[in-house]
Amino acid sequence: MARAVSAGERPGDALALVSVRAGPAVRTVAAAWQVAEAAGAALSPVLRGAGASLRDRAETAREVEAALSGPRATSRLMTALPLVGLLMAAGLGIDVLGAITGSLIGWGLLVAGVGLTFAGRAWMSRLVRSATATGPVAGIGLDLMGAALAGGLSVPGARRLIGEVRERAGLDTGDDHVLDRVLRIEERAGAPVADLLASASRQERRSARVEGRARAATLAVRLLLPLGVCVLPAFLVLGVAPVILAMISSTVIGLR
Repeated sequence: MARAVSAGERPGDALALVSVRAGPAVRTVAAAWQVAEAAGAALSPVLRGAGASLRDRAETAREVEAALSGPRATSRLMTALPLVGLLMAAGLGIDVLGAITGSLIGWGLLVAGVGLTFAGRAWMSRLVRSATATGPVAGIGLDLMGAALAGGLSVPGARRLIGEVRERAGLDTGDDHVLDRVLRIEERAGAPVADLLASASRQERRSARVEGRARAATLAVRLLLPLGVCVLPAFLVLGVAPVILAMISSTVIGLR
């Protein structure tokens, strides 16, 4: 970006160049900067709204990480316990490794246990990804429209500008339907469109914040499913069943 600015590019255009491969935060700032420059509007209101949405997203990510910490620690403990069980059995003179590698049942237990362990981890990762916000920054499309209109553009001109900026920055606002509803209300009621856009943007951010917290709270409960269905059975298959199999094998050999 520094090289582009030193070469004569405007800051908004320079941000657009680097935002194509960047995350939603950089793309949002790039879009806001370009709209403010093109419309001659103040940049700070758009950045304040985008910053609030990005802070909410970061807070949701932290809550998801906190919800994951307990199940993740339990999963690690359950993964380590079979090794502890095997070492304890070996210390007692029980040939667990021989029982596992010396029969089809033992190999079946090994394959089933490893498969359940990886399935549990994949399941937990999928649940975490579903609870982490990856969509558009809430309310940014409404903030961009408000900035463009505040700069003196007409609604069609503002929409055209925002469409071009979104395409250059690779930004998906995801709130076009809300914008259409706000503009219809403005046409029918004659209410100040700036106030309507600001209110709708705050509502979008509030809804995104509530949904993010709900996803994080639900994640703590949903993560119990892979623990009970995959991780705990994997512990039993890898840590308990081989010891029982080894004891049965040694007993049978002793009777012979």
